[in-house]
Amino acid sequence: MKNLLMVLFAGDIVEKDFASLPRGATALEAAKEMKLNKHGFVVIVTAEGKPEGIVTEWDYLSKLVAEVKDPAKVTLGDIMSSDLITVKASDGIDYVAKLMAEKGIRRVLVLREGRVVGIITSRTMLARMNDYVNRVSRQIARFQAPRA
Repeated sequence: MKNLLMVLFAGDIVEKDFASLPRGATALEAAKEMKLNKHGFVVIVTAEGKPEGIVTEWDYLSKLVAEVKDPAKVTLGDIMSSDLITVKASDGIDYVAKLMAEKGIRRVLVLREGRVVGIITSRTMLARMNDYVNRVSRQIARFQAPRA
């Protein structure tokens, strides 16, 4: 009999396509990058590729638009959130989901050896959890089906 437990890890559902820029890039440059790639955020990385911050659409609204600042003159370092919430690729998605709910966040950086390998968004989490529940339900149904 196959093992009924199917565990998903952060590395299984991570989105590897994300924008990353250095802290010296302007908010305008980042906005163009975000628009081009249809992302609502950009990860700020050091020259070594280590994460040091994130700028989201909320940062643009609250730190640029609401304060009437010129995005061509503001750097990402000026507006980034540096209190990053990260997980390891080997962490279970149950842990990731709990962390996102407890912290009230929509994005979590996934790290391997201190470098960002991708990001998990709440949208991805919901879609993958739905797939996961459906797979487990089908497997349970197969085990409960009468054997001929």
